Amino acid sequence: MSGERGVSGFRWVVCGLLLAATAINYMDRQILGILAPTLQREIGWSEIEYGHIVTAFQAAYAIGLVAFGRLIDAIGTRAGYAWAMAAWSVATALHALARSAFGFGVSRFALGLGQAGNFPAAVKAVAEWFPKRERALATGLFNSGANVGAILAPLAVPWLAVRAGWPAAFVIFGAAGLVWLAAWMALLATPGESARVTARELELIRSDPPDPPSQPVPWRDLLRHRQTWAFVTGMSFSAPIWWFYLYWLPKFLHQRHGLDLINLGPPLVAVYAMTCLGSVGGGWLSSALLRRGWSVNASRKTAMLACALCVVPVVFAARASNVWVATALIGLAASAHQGWSANLFTMVSDMFPKRAVASVVGLGGMFGSVSAMAFSQSAGWILQTTGHYWPMFAMAGGAYVTAFAILHALTPRMTPVRLGGGQGPVNGQ
Repeated sequence: MSGERGVSGFRWVVCGLLLAATAINYMDRQILGILAPTLQREIGWSEIEYGHIVTAFQAAYAIGLVAFGRLIDAIGTRAGYAWAMAAWSVATALHALARSAFGFGVSRFALGLGQAGNFPAAVKAVAEWFPKRERALATGLFNSGANVGAILAPLAVPWLAVRAGWPAAFVIFGAAGLVWLAAWMALLATPGESARVTARELELIRSDPPDPPSQPVPWRDLLRHRQTWAFVTGMSFSAPIWWFYLYWLPKFLHQRHGLDLINLGPPLVAVYAMTCLGSVGGGWLSSALLRRGWSVNASRKTAMLACALCVVPVVFAARASNVWVATALIGLAASAHQGWSANLFTMVSDMFPKRAVASVVGLGGMFGSVSAMAFSQSAGWILQTTGHYWPMFAMAGGAYVTAFAILHALTPRMTPVRLGGGQGPVNGQ
């Protein structure tokens, strides 16, 4: 390997696998939202019961994020990701057996537990396989898998539901995860152990100063740091809005603009095609600013502020009389969310040592899920009692700017955290 020239690109193959897993993750979770108008008609659940079904997923997701964050830091990215994918693929297929609101709630709970492993594992994998100057771009790329999945699902799910029945969609999409699992286990090792990584690429991957060796980090130590609470804030304000788009956007288009199952596809595809640009563009922007000599703090936060401002116009979506005007406003906001998320997740690996990354992501995701649970219950109650979507879109428009202000106040300079025996800042100052 020492005689090889140039830098190989196997780390980007790993990024491609992370993108594919995230795409499968979002295809699996979006099936219910796409089929919601059909299932609501067939099964007869109310708006409040639908809110309960969504909340069941989010409650399990909150629990699973904390559990998988610790598990992945303990057993490693390869094994942790494998367990997560196997669990959520089986849970996806089990939706085919549900015939009541309660049955779907149980299936969603199982799905949430497994799917919670995706982002802690993926963010940790990026921290292991990429130097800091490439992480925002790599995070943006794998995070765009959410958009790829969100595009593929509205194209495939209605077609499957019409031709083979709605249970087939859950079974087929669940099987796709097992195919990915086989590829992951066949290709992945750590960068230092992989025969597919050249010496030059390994040198690039390890070009940042190494993390100091230390013991596992207790929860109380993570919670002492403002940097942890900055990430928690970002997730708590933004995660509920993203969940709202995933689970209520098909219902909004059906109820407000009269779109049936087949005609839901084009607006949904348009929204999530826009989010692909936001995910990659948000990561690219902060990486480009870094290459121009900007600090990590200025680069990440400039990109995040730009994304937060792009969300604001979504407040007008509920009042739009034309479906494509509403689609454009929601697409811009969803795109900005993905750019925001790419930089928010990357901030964790900027501020924390690699061994704590998955735990911090898990903690932030848990708080985000709890916040999303409250939002989902409120959305179900508001829609059941008023039938209006504008309160949710109004909250969406202001959430990111508010989150940015609090996040910046908590960690104005994004000071790296030292953990486990070293001397370092406790409050990020």
